[in-house]
Order: sequence, then C-alpha cells, then structure tokens
Amino acid sequence: MSIVLSKPAFKGGLLAVVALVLRQHASKEAPLTRSDMPRLLAMAATGAVIGPVALAWGLQRTSGASASLMLTLEALFTAVLAWRCYGEAMDKRVAAAMLLLLAGGALLVLEQGLAGQVQLLGLLAVMLATAAWGLDNTLSRGVAERDPGQVVWMKSLLGSVATLALAWLMREPLPARAAALALLSIGASGYGLSLRFYLLAQRAFGAGRTGSVFAFAPFIGVLGALALGDRSAGAFMLAGGALMVWGIVLHLSETHEHQHEHLALEHEHSHDHDDGHHDHSHEVMPTGPHSHRHQHLPMRHCHPHVPDAHHLHTH
Repeated sequence: MSIVLSKPAFKGGLLAVVALVLRQHASKEAPLTRSDMPRLLAMAATGAVIGPVALAWGLQRTSGASASLMLTLEALFTAVLAWRCYGEAMDKRVAAAMLLLLAGGALLVLEQGLAGQVQLLGLLAVMLATAAWGLDNTLSRGVAERDPGQVVWMKSLLGSVATLALAWLMREPLPARAAALALLSIGASGYGLSLRFYLLAQRAFGAGRTGSVFAFAPFIGVLGALALGDRSAGAFMLAGGALMVWGIVLHLSETHEHQHEHLALEHEHSHDHDDGHHDHSHEVMPTGPHSHRHQHLPMRHCHPHVPDAHHLHTH
C-alpha cells in the first residue's frame, strides 16, 4: 500500500467532510482571518504531510508497540516549543517530566538499535513525526481561539491537496476500496474529531498540558499492538514506557499559582461573562458563549491559572 497516499491523503479526505458537519454553533466562534493563512499552511505542512508520511514509513520498519511508545515524545517537543514560543511555565516539575519522557525515548532507541539498523531507522522516522506534530501543535496554539470547524476544514483541505499532489508525482497506486474506507474512518476520528477536541483543549489549558494529555493515546496503541500479537516488548521497552508514564503524570499533576499582571488586550474569541476576566458590558447581556472583539483592561491578581489566551505572561 502506498505510503504517501494511503495515510495522510485519504485520512484528510473525509476529515474535511467531518469538519463541515462539526461547524454547528459557528456563530459563537471567532472566524479565521487572512492573517491566519501562513500559520495554517505551516500547520498543514508539518501536521498533515511530514508527520503522517514519516509515521507511515516508520511503521513499516519497526514494531507497532515501540512506535506507539515513541509517539509520546510529541508531548516533549510540544512542551519545549510552547515554553520557548509562548512562555508557558517550565518549572522544575515540568522539566523533570520532560527529562523522563526523553529518557524513555532514549531506551526505545537503544532497544531498536540493538534489534538492527532497519528497526532503528523506522523508530527514528516515528521520532521525526513526533517532532513535526510538536511543531504543528505549537503553531495551532495561535488559532485555538478561532472557530475549530474552520481550522479543521482549512488544514485538511491544504494537507489533502499537498499529499494527493505528492502521491501523483510519485505515481503511487490507489489503495484497495476496503483499505480506503478503513483509512477514511480512521481519518474522521483520529484526525477530524481529534483535531477539533485538541484545539478546544489547547484553548482551555495551553499547548504543553494538552500535549501531555494527548500522550496517553500511544499507550492505548501499545495495548492494541500487543493484543494483535506484537511480541517485541523487551526490558528496555518496558522501562522506557514506565518512564514515559511517570513523566506524563508528573506534568499533568503540576499546579500553577502566583501574582501576575494582565496588560491591556484587545482580541476576539468565544467567551462568556462568568470567568472573572470578561467584565465588559453589553446593551443586552448575552447568555452563554458568544464571540466578538472586546477589550481587557490592565489587572493584577493572584489565582491558579493555566496558559490560556489570558495567561500568556512569561516566567
């Protein structure tokens, strides 16, 4: 089955349809603007082209269990990039969590290196996919406050066009009908619904923590691989998996509270008026979430917070 066409292009095909179905309540969301296009192009290149192609190539050359565990490194790349690009907190606890993820990945590379060069190259390709998706996650933080249906639609359209063009240039054959339908189903859930929920989660508590929550998914993949007969698990893989679980739990259990200052800010996103940060007035006060351009006055206070759109201060 073709590497380029079978994975990203067919997954992206139905993803666009799902995005249209999911665009209910669009009037309550901030629409995409022309200035978002460069970011969307970069998201499509990293998340819908480079990442899926690298993963498909790597899966053909390493075990499903080790590839699944390696995917947890996406959380590491996301957290580091979110720290550098958005100033999300990187205290000692989070740093320790990232080191545990890195150590777990190193054990996986060591085990696959001992298994042979082909296995190692496959695992390194999966690592490249996690780096691409980490960059994609960081880029998507900039449009997390936009209408998620529009973001999914544009990213899927751009990614599908790119991968179809790449498959055409490489003269790759179409997959069988049954395989295509299976990939479309995977795309609808694993890419369409997943991206929508991911954007909403980033909106709620930032890119780094969202990446750590998302990093639990590969462990489900490990269980699936073992259930289907994968017997590649060795001592290094088990130790690496344990370190990765430890790192994810450590990151998610972090709490963050300190005196912080909100500068004057004007932006547009979906919001309501019971969160302590949206105290502007309306002629007729709306109920529930709504979207419009609004201003925030300077404020200084102390409360537990996460790196959402109103807490992007540096540390």
